[in-house]
Amino acid sequence: MVCVRSSVYGGLGLQKYLWIAIGGALGSIARYWVGSTIASRLGTKFPFGTFVINLTACLIIGFSLTLLARRTTINPAWRFLVPIGFVGAYSTFSTYEWETLSILRGGAFLEASLYAFASLFLGLVATWLGVLLAEAV
Repeated sequence: MVCVRSSVYGGLGLQKYLWIAIGGALGSIARYWVGSTIASRLGTKFPFGTFVINLTACLIIGFSLTLLARRTTINPAWRFLVPIGFVGAYSTFSTYEWETLSILRGGAFLEASLYAFASLFLGLVATWLGVLLAEAV
């Protein structure tokens, strides 16, 4: 999830949760629609739907976070609606990529590589363990 400093956006109070919920609802609907549309056209042998979702989420999070950082006059509610709510429900892969890029841009190549590799490898291990646990039940 994209972190937001509460001192900057605390003025939204409970409203920020409404924006996150609206964005999340729209993001999950978009994820289902895009994924199922692509799967119906290209099949499911390769996960093209998830692949497209992850790439478009990366595009959206890169665009929205950069635009929101540059244009400080934009209502802070957009940060909760788009990158946190919508993209958070649409795909968390984009957050992973954004954080990796941010670490790289900070000049910490080793940390970025460690984060990228560990997330991929340990994510696969955790998924595999989840499958084993479910199969054991």
